[in-house]
Amino acid sequence: MYQRALQGKEKVYGPDHTSTLDTVNNLGNLYADQGKINETEAMYQRALRGYEKLCGPDHTSTLNTVNNLGILYADQGKMDEAETMYQRALQGYQKALGADIFTRHRPALNTMQKLADLRVRQGQQIAAKELYMNAHSGLEPLLGPQNGTVQ
Repeated sequence: MYQRALQGKEKVYGPDHTSTLDTVNNLGNLYADQGKINETEAMYQRALRGYEKLCGPDHTSTLNTVNNLGILYADQGKMDEAETMYQRALQGYQKALGADIFTRHRPALNTMQKLADLRVRQGQQIAAKELYMNAHSGLEPLLGPQNGTVQ
């Protein structure tokens, strides 16, 4: 269905329309769920190039795709690449949305959690704990005390 939607959107809107790029990113998410690593990366890279060109490097759509690449790289054990993506996403969210994003912007808080997960895998428990606590303190007001727990 995503393939059909993508073909239709490319035909109607063109390859660099936000609706087309959203479908490309979502297709990458599906491929990630299916374990199709090469296809996942290709879709995320395509979406990233398109979002950067159309929306700029600090647009939330661009940064969400940067975060997705971070997740993909972490899952592959590419820790340096994952860290670069997570840091880029966090810095971009802060630049785009202001200093208080970590108290109100769920994608930024999710990226912070993913960076904390990465720190654990790198054996940096103290840095991870600080990130987890910051993410938790931001998520709790958004999700409530029962759902704001860091996973």
